[in-house]
Amino acid sequence: MSAQVNSETLNQQGPGTLEQVCVVHALKPDRGIGVTAIDKRAVAGPVKVTKVGLYADVQADRVHHGGHDQAIYAYSSAEAQRWAGELDREIPGGFFGENLRVAGVETSDAIVGERWRIGGDVVVEVTLPRTPCSTFARHMGEDDWVSRFTERGDVGCYLRVVRVGKVRAGDAIVVVSRPAHGVSVRDVFMGPTPVQARAMLEDQAATGVPLPEKILKKLRQLGFTD
Repeated sequence: MSAQVNSETLNQQGPGTLEQVCVVHALKPDRGIGVTAIDKRAVAGPVKVTKVGLYADVQADRVHHGGHDQAIYAYSSAEAQRWAGELDREIPGGFFGENLRVAGVETSDAIVGERWRIGGDVVVEVTLPRTPCSTFARHMGEDDWVSRFTERGDVGCYLRVVRVGKVRAGDAIVVVSRPAHGVSVRDVFMGPTPVQARAMLEDQAATGVPLPEKILKKLRQLGFTD
């Protein structure tokens, strides 16, 4: 197997924090796909985490959202605050469609395949970047939102649920393992280099842990795999 960064080293700066847990508030009309579940808002109390996401949450567009590799979407409060300052508007938890608003742990710069323990029970694995779409742009009501969001690259990360349980606001988030390939969600979103692609593929071969299918598809499109 490829090397894993020691968990004690990963957490020298202390654990992160789950600031808000968010689920769909109401399905919102969207002229592009009919309705969207992007309108998520923070809820109080513990929320059950299943293999396909948070209890009481939904995805209206199941072609592009949901499934095991996109069960949960996490976004950093620091990145949301940068957008709030730039746009001169509040970006409350869930406004970007995220399920988890987190602090003290990377989302866009999380390493693909790293695992977090949230609270005492739940373990999740970082899988994919979020790709901005026209529904997101209409929800934001901002000019050129897709291109602005893309250029910034603060896309947050999707998570696969490894161990189910319950989470609640205030839970600690601890990075418990991290693949040695070092390729981040942002790297995948922006387009991995040949060196990064090779590192991910070699890690997959060494560990037997498959990369998310969407990453493999992207690597094939870029000519990095047969």
